Amino acid sequence: MKLLKETLQAIKPTDKGLLQRAWKHLDNLTKPRGSLGRLEELAARLFVIADGEKPEVDPARIYTCAGDHGVVEAGVSLFPQEVTRQMVLNFLNGGAAINVLAKTCGVDLKVVDVGSKGPGYSEHENLIQKKVAQGTKDLSAGPAMSRDECVRAVELGIMLGDEAKAEGIRCLGTGEMGIGNTTPSTALYCAYLGLDPFEISGAGTGLDGEGIRHKAEVIARGLKANEQAISSGDPLGILAALGGLEIACLTGLILSAAKNKMPVVVDGFISTAAFVAAWKMNAHVLDYAFFSHVSAEKGHKKILQILEMEPILNLGMRLGEGTAAALAIFILRCAVNIFNDMATFEGAGVSREN
Repeated sequence: MKLLKETLQAIKPTDKGLLQRAWKHLDNLTKPRGSLGRLEELAARLFVIADGEKPEVDPARIYTCAGDHGVVEAGVSLFPQEVTRQMVLNFLNGGAAINVLAKTCGVDLKVVDVGSKGPGYSEHENLIQKKVAQGTKDLSAGPAMSRDECVRAVELGIMLGDEAKAEGIRCLGTGEMGIGNTTPSTALYCAYLGLDPFEISGAGTGLDGEGIRHKAEVIARGLKANEQAISSGDPLGILAALGGLEIACLTGLILSAAKNKMPVVVDGFISTAAFVAAWKMNAHVLDYAFFSHVSAEKGHKKILQILEMEPILNLGMRLGEGTAAALAIFILRCAVNIFNDMATFEGAGVSREN
């Protein structure tokens, strides 16, 4: 717990007073005031995160964290559990959507095995093998993880973020892979935010109406089975009871980004569950987070409304892996380049508006 405690204590809010300086600069660039819309808002936030220094998001890196889930045994996914491992291999072979989009958007990609079932993988330059456990237990029958397993996964995420910072990475993105992981994510939303599983449970890998109802019933059983952990109000205890190893690892990654004053781009439905866990541990993480998109997964829009955060994109995506984070990091790069590289009215000899 030492690293987690130290990280939580080190997270500080950004200096909102810097926003005035950011907007003064943006309004002095060669364009009508506010004409670049949300790009200007993003640039202003990035300037504040940079403590008034030149904002930067490059180099950027996405960590796609993999873990399996015991709750799959309760019939909450159309895909078999072995697909998690198969997709990790696909990531390493460069054949997945996240590989294509990360390469297209100029973002480094690391794959992390934090809890996929099976033996270790062959060594690969883009693979980090730090398996905490062979997946989680069935959350519908009791705790998904022990507290120790959860702490180890969270602290792994913190270490990954800290190492990225030491390597010179300027922006982090979250990604995940784990068959069945919309179920623990939904359970976490219900526990942390007091939501109803029958209102926010979605299709995941493509469940029909009956399958979604069954999934909500499984989550409701899990909430009852873990009632003691939920009623304690302890964010870490709730994460251990209902979460996943990859979700816990991403929670740590988000905490590390906030501690190190780095922008962190949150991918989608599952990654946002990791963010909510981090937010419950230290609310200041919100200052450093950018939400890549509103997922087509049911309930995500409502979660973003609760957080009072506007996503960058809305493309009807619901794949995960970090795919929307890659696209959003490209948008953030555009925002900082506008802030840093556009000419001012005086510098360009352009007349201002009357």
